[in-house]
Amino acid sequence: QVQLVESGGGLVQPGGSLTLSCVASGFDFSTYAMNWYRQALGQERELVARVNSVGYATFVDNSVKGRFTISRDNAKNTVYLQMDTLKPDDTAVYYCNRFGSNYWGQGTQVTVSS
Repeated sequence: QVQLVESGGGLVQPGGSLTLSCVASGFDFSTYAMNWYRQALGQERELVARVNSVGYATFVDNSVKGRFTISRDNAKNTVYLQMDTLKPDDTAVYYCNRFGSNYWGQGTQVTVSS
């Protein structure tokens, strides 16, 4: 069955960096675009970035443009979200998602605070 497992979250100070990973299994990873979403407490889940099947970012939200980079390694069935210059507003649970599906990981908490 389809599984998505995120990791890499944690507590970081403003201005810091984190790299999130999402390992996929149960489907042909290399043929699907992948998304990173986030959901802050009391807010709706929002799309952060999308990468197509061959590794090009096809969407990056304006709020993270220039700070976050989405990438993938099809040999490792993994999609990444490199997050730099983090701000308190980036605090949320981050989820990966297979594009066009209702498959989600369990999420990984990112907290940006001094």
